[in-house]
Amino acid sequence: MTLTEAIHSYVQRKRANGLAFHKGQIELLSFCKHVGDRPLNRVNSLDVVSFLDNRRISTMTWLHKYHLLKRFFEFWSQRGAMPLLLMPPSRPPAVKTFTPYIYTRAEIRALLIATRQCQKRSLCVIDSVTLRCLLVTLYATGTLLSEVLDLRIEDIQLRSRRITLHGNRVTQFRIIPICSDLQKELQAYMALKHKGKKARGRFFLTKSGQPINPGTLEDRFQRLRQITGIARYDGAVYQPRMHDLRSTFAVHRITSWIKEGADLNRMLPALAAYLGNVSLASTEQYLSLTPERFRKELEKLSPQRGKKRWRDNLALMKFLSSL
Repeated sequence: MTLTEAIHSYVQRKRANGLAFHKGQIELLSFCKHVGDRPLNRVNSLDVVSFLDNRRISTMTWLHKYHLLKRFFEFWSQRGAMPLLLMPPSRPPAVKTFTPYIYTRAEIRALLIATRQCQKRSLCVIDSVTLRCLLVTLYATGTLLSEVLDLRIEDIQLRSRRITLHGNRVTQFRIIPICSDLQKELQAYMALKHKGKKARGRFFLTKSGQPINPGTLEDRFQRLRQITGIARYDGAVYQPRMHDLRSTFAVHRITSWIKEGADLNRMLPALAAYLGNVSLASTEQYLSLTPERFRKELEKLSPQRGKKRWRDNLALMKFLSSL
């Protein structure tokens, strides 16, 4: 059995058990490309070390790949397809210090403008109009990528300016209001892509009318980021991600509220409800990502300074229940 055959069989088994295993498949195929499609029983520990240390990656990513390979080899070893592989020593877990990248408004505009150049090749499975509308929706709502890709035509209520999000293991089901600018973007996209169609099926589709693969979209976004020259220079291993649009939405919203003199004790829980966060702690993390010039205002407005609990504010709870 070759390494490619073993990977294919392993992935099929995972999916038969109900797992998508998309990222796992990509990593295993990457390992195969690195060491070559040799017989499975000829893979050795040096191949694993060479693959794991081939590029500078974070400890968390290194550990993820390490344990993925370990489980893969143990699976085939237990079935007699290869001898038990002696894995290299594992790295000790690192303290999580990751900080999301907050895009500037100028960078957001640059990304949207560059979508046409990014998707100009006929081989691109996603057209530039779809990519642009996707990014606008992510930035204007702070939703997760999986939530946006799961949107169906009937979830977009343009007249009432609302979107229905069905939630997942991270976020809750919710119906959120949208601004007039996003309404116009979605209306134009609807007229272009779904004119005359029945109100069912996915809202965002590929050129061939298929659901968009998250991995393909992530790859296109990285290409888009390279075209615009957007990168981190703070020594972080991770470069700006599409998921950082969620953090950017939250920080830009909080920054606008501070400029307007809004009461964060009232608005932060509203933001948590809008984002679908299960707890306020998930939303309060964005306070530390706001620009330094607003630090004094945050010290005054942050609910962490007082001992009162959010749920003790009856007016606030009534406001949240009306969202």
